[in-house]
Amino acid sequence: MREWIKLRGRCILGLVILFMGGCGSGGGSTSTSITQAAAPTVTTAAALNGAVVVSLASATSGATIYYTVDGSTPTTSSQIYEAPFLVASNLTVNAMATASGDSNSSVTSQAFAPNIPSGTLVWSDEFSNTTGANAQPNPAVWTYDTGAGGWGNDELEDYCGWNSSVSPCTTSTPNVYVGTDGYLHIVAEQPSAGVYTSARIKSEGLFSFQYGRIEFSAEVPEAQGFWPAAWLMGNNIVTADWPACGEMDVLERIDAAGTPDWNEGSIHGTGFTGGNLGTVYDFPSGQTAAGWHAYGMIWSKGSVSYYVDNPAAPYVTYTPSSLSGLGGAAWPFDSGQSNFIIINLAVGGSWPGSPNSSTPFPAEMLVDYVRIYTN
Repeated sequence: MREWIKLRGRCILGLVILFMGGCGSGGGSTSTSITQAAAPTVTTAAALNGAVVVSLASATSGATIYYTVDGSTPTTSSQIYEAPFLVASNLTVNAMATASGDSNSSVTSQAFAPNIPSGTLVWSDEFSNTTGANAQPNPAVWTYDTGAGGWGNDELEDYCGWNSSVSPCTTSTPNVYVGTDGYLHIVAEQPSAGVYTSARIKSEGLFSFQYGRIEFSAEVPEAQGFWPAAWLMGNNIVTADWPACGEMDVLERIDAAGTPDWNEGSIHGTGFTGGNLGTVYDFPSGQTAAGWHAYGMIWSKGSVSYYVDNPAAPYVTYTPSSLSGLGGAAWPFDSGQSNFIIINLAVGGSWPGSPNSSTPFPAEMLVDYVRIYTN
């Protein structure tokens, strides 16, 4: 949209001005054009049982889209759209676009009323594969972190993406694929002494969700130096950075099996980035993380709970009051952002330490499914 303004005999500070006859004395005239950013469009793709995945876009090149899902009018302090997000509850998406040199767009509003019952499966990746060969994880959902550098934890591996042949990655021994067995395989390899490869798969920029119950069916390798994890981070990591974006660790453990064996569920944010808010779940006698288990998180407004195998029996629930006594801590999980999913198998690092002669290579983390249910 263009708005044309005709000005006579005046100088306007802060506008791009076309001078006709100049400013100051005299009878000149001034014209300027202000372009309004194109209002966002809302498109949807079917998920499961009435849920949809919502995408926002603006026809204005380079526009930033701000949006809300609580019915409020978006401003430049609202969440920035970074990725498609799941809508599985009754809500209204309001969005506006901004672009340098343009006025803000009008607000686009779209209401959703799927009326989905609690406990309904609304999204999943079952890692199905009927191709007869190892297959790429769904590229509409999954991308990869790649390379070395320790990843903030002094990890030792190079992460490799699907079909990566950049040394030390190789297609002859892939680190991530969907097998003909219907499992996601994340494989840790040792191609040479002191060199390790593995994979970190994520839905960043492709798929995200806010609130609901997410469950990972997985079995993990247990040996010195292994650090398997399934976790989530806020889409706003792009603008707010870590830890302000928030982190929720659903499956996480290190090293060889313990007695009892265990998993830890943690949350992290500004002011609580270490072991402040982590709780260990002890498996029943005779069970280990090397067997198949369902690792789950129930995320509601003001609450994050974790469970293993039984969603009716969370072993820990965190709320904003859990931050009491932690100086400068801020609860990041109800700021409006959706979260993306990460699954990885790290090798070495500041928590598990390095592999040793007892550590087997190759070693696999297997995932049968990732599912999201309504609360």
